[in-house]
Amino acid sequence: MNPYRLGLSRGAIELRQVLRSRKDIYACLSTPLLFLAVSFWLSRDGDDAMRQLSLAGGIGSTIFMSGLLTVPQFLFGDREDGTLLRLRGVPGAMTAYLTGKVFFVLANIAVSIALLLLGGRVLLGAALPDTPQRWLTLVWVVALGIVAVVPVGAAVGALLPVAREALGLYMLPMMGLMIASGTFSQLRSLPEWMQNLASFFPLRWIAQGVRSALLPDSARVMEVSGAWQHATVAGVLGLWAIAGLVLAPRLLQRMARRESGSRLSEREQRRMAKTAY
Repeated sequence: MNPYRLGLSRGAIELRQVLRSRKDIYACLSTPLLFLAVSFWLSRDGDDAMRQLSLAGGIGSTIFMSGLLTVPQFLFGDREDGTLLRLRGVPGAMTAYLTGKVFFVLANIAVSIALLLLGGRVLLGAALPDTPQRWLTLVWVVALGIVAVVPVGAAVGALLPVAREALGLYMLPMMGLMIASGTFSQLRSLPEWMQNLASFFPLRWIAQGVRSALLPDSARVMEVSGAWQHATVAGVLGLWAIAGLVLAPRLLQRMARRESGSRLSEREQRRMAKTAY
């Protein structure tokens, strides 16, 4: 069967499993609720510009966190329970696996962004895109941002060692990158070297694209270049998407080849030993 069709089917099954678990539903809702709280705190003095800026930052950060933090966590769990080991010898399995994760994360991000927009409008009084063109901009930036970060997250997860400490260490630079990318503040106020570093990664461009959909045109002066740079946003995110889609299946296949029943058994024994203590 077509691996992409299999991946979509797998993603749909995972979504149904989440909807049957109150714990999983709460975990999915916690991120938009957190960013709504951050937006409320940043705009507590009634500053409309800060309200819109923080809401745009919440949407960009949701995409970023779901792709580069949540996907490696999923991958870690699937390595631990032997899921990837069972897929090792199946042709096209890694492509189907990655397709399913993209679909699953896409659905989660879509719900989170809808809650952010609705909550921002109802609870904070934030403005939504006021023209079809702005809505279209929001849709393509979000969609391209997801395709850019989810495969990269899978590739990073394939390279991380099977240790919970590795996830903790990986999260630290990711959180630092969120600050350096100017998601909740003006990037132009940061040092030039930090601006250059952030420009290499997708989060800066996702956040800028979302701001172009939510903020008025007069807010372009807050950007480093003084423009929304839609072509650059699409180009950078497109390059990251291509790189991720090319590398991720290969790295996942390489990681699966290194898995074995004995390694899985050793990890299980170590986990049981820690639990016993």
